[in-house]
Amino acid sequence: MAHSRFIKDTGLTARMTLTMFLLGALFVGLVVGLIQVVGSGYAPLVAIIAIGMAFWQWWSSDKVAMRAMRAREVTPEEAPELHGMIDRLCALADMPKPRVGIADMAAPNAFATGRSPDRAVVCVTTGILRTLDAEELEAVLAHELSHVAHRDVLVMTVASSAGIAAGLLMRFAQFGGMGRSRNNNSAFPAVLVALLVSLVVYAVSFLLLRLLSRYRELSADRAGAYLTLKPAALGSALQKISGEAAATPSRDLRAGNAVSALCIVPAVRGTGLSGLMATHPPLQQRLEQLARIQAELGRPTG
Repeated sequence: MAHSRFIKDTGLTARMTLTMFLLGALFVGLVVGLIQVVGSGYAPLVAIIAIGMAFWQWWSSDKVAMRAMRAREVTPEEAPELHGMIDRLCALADMPKPRVGIADMAAPNAFATGRSPDRAVVCVTTGILRTLDAEELEAVLAHELSHVAHRDVLVMTVASSAGIAAGLLMRFAQFGGMGRSRNNNSAFPAVLVALLVSLVVYAVSFLLLRLLSRYRELSADRAGAYLTLKPAALGSALQKISGEAAATPSRDLRAGNAVSALCIVPAVRGTGLSGLMATHPPLQQRLEQLARIQAELGRPTG
């Protein structure tokens, strides 16, 4: 994790390490399987494509997320109050200040993205600026800044590239296998194996990312609450955001679908349900955790 005054979370570190290791191993297996299908002569090309996709996902993660949310970077002159809040929180957390963005969306939400703390961006929607009071907005920003400090944004970005690459390489395997099958009737079993490996990689990455996503949201709630010492403000913000999201027409929520896992509350209805499909923990679980922190902070020390 990056150096900051946010509380350390060894559980998050362990989960991020395990996720990256397992997905890395699966991704290597996928590339090896694909090489078997298209032939060893194409091995350099397959390796370049695989590395290129992972690098592009890592390098352009902030631009892709900002574009998906129709967001733009804003200066201190354009949003002085928002910048002022982030300045204070970064000073309190002893961390570099990320870039600041605003998305012109009615649905209240916020997210953080970027390949490193120096290239990170914390973005809020115009809807959340209208919905929350200053104390609640500060609590949400502390939550998002903890994602940057913990570097889980980077891990989510890199890890998600495995699933994307699996889908693209699966198509490549199909075309490569078709080309070989014209000259070699025994190519079909190899193509089938490559497709199965691709499906396994995609399925495992899908499940691992959701498990990590749910834990990292609880971790960010804890870190943000301990930094601001106002867990009740974050709880109130989560309730307001969830309530507003439930009342927002589905067509207005679709814009956030691509980065729903990065948002503080799921941008699309249904993704917040408990189970393997959920990218976020249930709201009640988050509120109960914040209530425990509130009780702990209010307990007199001996």
